[in-house]
Amino acid sequence: MPALAPTEYTARITWLGRVVQDGGTLRSEPLQSAFASFDGFEGEAHGGATRSSCVRVRSQYPEGTEIRNVRQLSVLSVEEIAGIAATMKLADIDPSLMGVSMVIEGIPDFTHVPPSARLQCETSGASIVIDMENRPCVFPGREIEAEHIGFGKAFKPAAKDRRGVTAWVEREGLFQIGDTLRLHVPDQRAWSPLGDLFT
Repeated sequence: MPALAPTEYTARITWLGRVVQDGGTLRSEPLQSAFASFDGFEGEAHGGATRSSCVRVRSQYPEGTEIRNVRQLSVLSVEEIAGIAATMKLADIDPSLMGVSMVIEGIPDFTHVPPSARLQCETSGASIVIDMENRPCVFPGREIEAEHIGFGKAFKPAAKDRRGVTAWVEREGLFQIGDTLRLHVPDQRAWSPLGDLFT
């Protein structure tokens, strides 16, 4: 029995980018295509096989501990970006202001797809593994504020439950704008105690 099940859900890549190393900013530079190696997108500040642990995993490790890098990429959806913008009373938000690696269109409630799901490019076979929901932080708000004065502080609450996911590269290959990605999910039911943990 396969451990991962292909679904009927596909997405189209509408935007690609990378945060340049030593750029001094969270902003992404737009790309028409990106080769994903096992370290992530070439030149991406969040790339590499390992990373220093941050406050998001402080319950597990002292800050600065070297851990496996499952945050190589930041993936958001067109639909959820539009929802964030609408809540902020903006016409749109440039993905580059949020440090995005990839924007996709077509998968509902994208931020909450199951951890360990895969997005596989139907052209190149390149695959990324979804780590988990990317919780909102203040850094994109600072970039948004620089372009839309008075709106930056609204980002974090507006992005709750729609900030997308973090991901890492499982199979190397090329991603291009317009490519179709197939969603594969773990072939298992939800863990039964979850309802007790989050009530």
